[in-house]
Amino acid sequence: MNWLFKLRGEIPSQWKLPLTLIGLGIIIAIWILLTAGESPLTPSKILPKPGDVLGAFGEMYNENDLVKNMFRSLGLNLAGYVKAVLWTIPIGFLIGLFPIIRGMFQKPLDAIRFVPIAAALGLFIGWFGIGADMKVNFLAFGIFIFLTPIVVQRIFEVKDVYLKTVYTIGATDWQTIKTVYFPSVFSKLIDDIRILTAISWTYIVVIETINSEQGGLGALTYMMRRTSQPDKMYAAFLLIILIGIIQDRIFVRLDNELFPHKFQLKNHNKYGQIKATSIFEAIADFAFTAFTWTILGVYILVAINEVTGVLSDIKILDYLFGDTCWAFHFLMISIIFYKAYNFITKHKSKLSSPPKEVENV
Repeated sequence: MNWLFKLRGEIPSQWKLPLTLIGLGIIIAIWILLTAGESPLTPSKILPKPGDVLGAFGEMYNENDLVKNMFRSLGLNLAGYVKAVLWTIPIGFLIGLFPIIRGMFQKPLDAIRFVPIAAALGLFIGWFGIGADMKVNFLAFGIFIFLTPIVVQRIFEVKDVYLKTVYTIGATDWQTIKTVYFPSVFSKLIDDIRILTAISWTYIVVIETINSEQGGLGALTYMMRRTSQPDKMYAAFLLIILIGIIQDRIFVRLDNELFPHKFQLKNHNKYGQIKATSIFEAIADFAFTAFTWTILGVYILVAINEVTGVLSDIKILDYLFGDTCWAFHFLMISIIFYKAYNFITKHKSKLSSPPKEVENV
């Protein structure tokens, strides 16, 4: 048990879940103690009791369209990220790779980072109005100004040994970008995007107070604050935290699947042998795979209904996501193409590999 107090010590895998549960238990116990009896927090209702917060979920579901508001915020989050990444990747690579572009635009881009985003909200309202387009562009801009300098930094972090290797074998500039810069930058950029996800929810809560009739968890918390319903406010906050945790786990899973080379050392013991997969990891892998295919199957059925109306007159995706439905379609279609590409690639590799009888000769 010396690892418990070792500086920067590794937590054994079998202890991660128990320690997490103990930490959550301590937090909940402190919460219960603070709201028990006539504490200083109770009379002013600054901090509601845990039971009241849990009960607020049912009330919000019945009275405040909780599910619809949740998907409106999630759609805004997805749309902002899709648009920000589509801006960031080409601009970041142009600035990072080509000195003429870097010399002209890197300094102005660095300076834009100091613009107070919340104060710039009025400009976006003047440019795009108070609809969903304004909110998506505001969120995308807030992500863009932080993510683009990171892309430039990641480009300069590419190790020279890889560049010298491809130049030695006669690779062109495009081949170098495709085989060295893209894999290296994207494998690190996914961690940066994952971190910025939490920051994006801050912007979402702010901009959803504008034209709050469009819905969203931010609009919901704004309404609960005005009507002095702290239990529902805390319930909305907990829901945002839960969505953020799920998004974080999805990014971790994508990182493992898209860039497995990053985890080669982690998945081997000190003798170079592959670590045995624990039963919890196996269950998690199966659950994630089943969840992915279930979501894809449901999406295909619902998307067909959106166009044809063969299953129902209600367009479910349009009802839930509103004007940001396009971002959900973009992500789901991208996943479908990725799965199809993987299947075709594996099928071709099996066809091109020689039979076992030939290999043994």
